[in-house]
Amino acid sequence: MIRTTLTALLLAAPAAVIADTDVSPEVHDKITAMLAEMQCEVDAENIEVEDAGYELDDVFCADGQYDIDLDADLQVTSKRKE
Repeated sequence: MIRTTLTALLLAAPAAVIADTDVSPEVHDKITAMLAEMQCEVDAENIEVEDAGYELDDVFCADGQYDIDLDADLQVTSKRKE
Protein backbone atom coordinates (compact mmCIF):
# COMPACT_ATOMS: atom_id res chain seq x y z
CA MET A 1 0.00 0.00 0.00
CA ILE A 2 2.70 2.50 0.96
CA ARG A 3 4.82 1.48 -2.01
CA THR A 4 1.88 2.03 -4.38
CA THR A 5 1.16 5.45 -2.91
CA LEU A 6 4.81 6.51 -3.15
CA THR A 7 5.02 5.31 -6.74
CA ALA A 8 1.92 7.31 -7.66
CA LEU A 9 3.33 10.45 -6.04
CA LEU A 10 6.67 10.07 -7.80
CA LEU A 11 4.99 9.63 -11.16
CA ALA A 12 2.77 12.68 -10.64
CA ALA A 13 5.59 14.99 -9.51
CA PRO A 14 7.23 15.53 -12.93
CA ALA A 15 3.87 16.43 -14.47
CA ALA A 16 3.35 19.10 -11.82
CA VAL A 17 6.78 20.56 -12.50
CA ILE A 18 6.18 20.62 -16.24
CA ALA A 19 2.79 22.29 -15.82
CA ASP A 20 4.36 25.13 -13.83
CA THR A 21 6.85 25.88 -16.61
CA ASP A 22 4.47 25.80 -19.58
CA VAL A 23 3.82 29.05 -21.40
CA SER A 24 0.13 29.89 -21.74
CA PRO A 25 -1.28 30.12 -25.28
CA GLU A 26 -1.95 33.84 -24.71
CA VAL A 27 1.68 34.55 -23.74
CA HIS A 28 2.92 32.37 -26.60
CA ASP A 29 0.85 34.41 -29.08
CA LYS A 30 2.17 37.70 -27.65
CA ILE A 31 5.78 36.48 -27.86
CA THR A 32 5.25 35.25 -31.42
CA ALA A 33 3.75 38.61 -32.46
CA MET A 34 6.58 40.53 -30.81
CA LEU A 35 9.19 38.38 -32.55
CA ALA A 36 7.45 38.80 -35.92
CA GLU A 37 7.84 42.58 -35.56
CA MET A 38 11.56 41.95 -34.99
CA GLN A 39 11.67 39.69 -38.10
CA CYS A 40 12.29 36.69 -35.84
CA GLU A 41 10.65 33.37 -35.00
CA VAL A 42 11.07 30.63 -32.41
CA ASP A 43 9.65 27.14 -31.92
CA ALA A 44 7.17 26.90 -29.04
CA GLU A 45 9.27 24.29 -27.24
CA ASN A 46 12.14 26.79 -27.09
CA ILE A 47 10.18 29.25 -24.91
CA GLU A 48 10.89 28.61 -21.24
CA VAL A 49 9.48 30.25 -18.12
CA GLU A 50 12.16 31.77 -15.88
CA ASP A 51 11.96 33.39 -12.44
CA ALA A 52 11.50 36.92 -13.74
CA GLY A 53 10.20 36.25 -17.25
CA TYR A 54 10.99 34.04 -20.21
CA GLU A 55 14.02 32.57 -21.96
CA LEU A 56 13.83 32.06 -25.72
CA ASP A 57 16.41 29.65 -27.09
CA ASP A 58 17.37 29.36 -30.75
CA VAL A 59 15.47 32.39 -32.01
CA PHE A 60 15.97 32.76 -35.76
CA CYS A 61 16.06 36.37 -37.00
CA ALA A 62 16.79 37.95 -40.37
CA ASP A 63 20.33 38.73 -39.20
CA GLY A 64 21.15 35.48 -37.38
CA GLN A 65 20.34 33.17 -34.49
CA TYR A 66 19.91 34.45 -30.92
CA ASP A 67 19.04 33.56 -27.36
CA ILE A 68 16.67 36.20 -25.99
CA ASP A 69 15.56 36.88 -22.41
CA LEU A 70 12.29 38.67 -21.69
CA ASP A 71 11.00 40.13 -18.44
CA ALA A 72 7.49 39.42 -17.14
CA ASP A 73 6.16 42.29 -19.32
CA LEU A 74 7.71 40.68 -22.43
CA GLN A 75 10.37 43.37 -22.79
CA VAL A 76 13.75 42.22 -24.14
CA THR A 77 16.33 42.23 -21.34
CA SER A 78 19.06 40.34 -23.18
CA LYS A 79 19.77 39.33 -26.78
CA ARG A 80 22.83 37.14 -27.37
CA LYS A 81 23.94 36.12 -30.86
CA GLU A 82 24.85 32.46 -31.19
